[in-house]
Amino acid sequence: MQRIRLRYTKRGRLRFTSHRDFQRAFERALRRAEVPMAYSAGFTPHPKVSYANAAPTGTGSEAEFLEIALTERRDPETLRALLDESLPAGLDITDAVEAHTSGLADRLTASLWELRLDGVAVDDARKAVDAFLAAETVEVQRKTKNGIRTFDTRSAVAGLVADRPQGDPQGDRPATDACAILRLVVRHVTPAVRPDDVLSGLRAVADLAPPVPAAVTRLAQGLFDEESGTVTDPLAPDREAVTAAPSTAAATAPATAPEAGPA
Repeated sequence: MQRIRLRYTKRGRLRFTSHRDFQRAFERALRRAEVPMAYSAGFTPHPKVSYANAAPTGTGSEAEFLEIALTERRDPETLRALLDESLPAGLDITDAVEAHTSGLADRLTASLWELRLDGVAVDDARKAVDAFLAAETVEVQRKTKNGIRTFDTRSAVAGLVADRPQGDPQGDRPATDACAILRLVVRHVTPAVRPDDVLSGLRAVADLAPPVPAAVTRLAQGLFDEESGTVTDPLAPDREAVTAAPSTAAATAPATAPEAGPA
């Protein structure tokens, strides 16, 4: 059985698709592309697809991940192209690697988010960010299926900066005179802290309240590098395993005696 790990996006209006909507679209794409999927056992077999830490409905993403199991070997890049053609524009398969390591979900420990705040001046956003980062705790409330829950957002935030917009790669928001961009790195903790929770925290400490809902996009997710403050690529270990395999095989190959020359 071959395992392939895929990176995909949710862009433009398709940010409003739910995780269940994407599951249905992806399973149809698997059938269209005639992917030799492995299936689970039991009375209702289903394709072996493992989804990891999907973004909330309404948020865009450049870094969603899943893993599929195949009964026949396929070239990852060829498979990526076939699946990408079978999905609607906006749900794009951008990367594919063969799984050579375990624990993909364990490597998704942090996310880098971009929050576009239309109608908010950059100076006001920077003041709010400074107040948030200076606080020891920033408690917010969120309604859950078990009722109202209070939790600290500050401890989950590993980085937060405010800047001016550099363009709109999503293409679904008009330019405005007042607009601030927040770059947010948040650790995946329990309970999960979402970008809208951080916005609630900014409102609590600095009364920052955007006049329109923020456009939120996940730019990356993976292991958080404490030294550089960046989120690393979770598929890199699988790529490195492929490049390391030939050299390892050469190093462990048995030595052969040189042929004797003519007497």
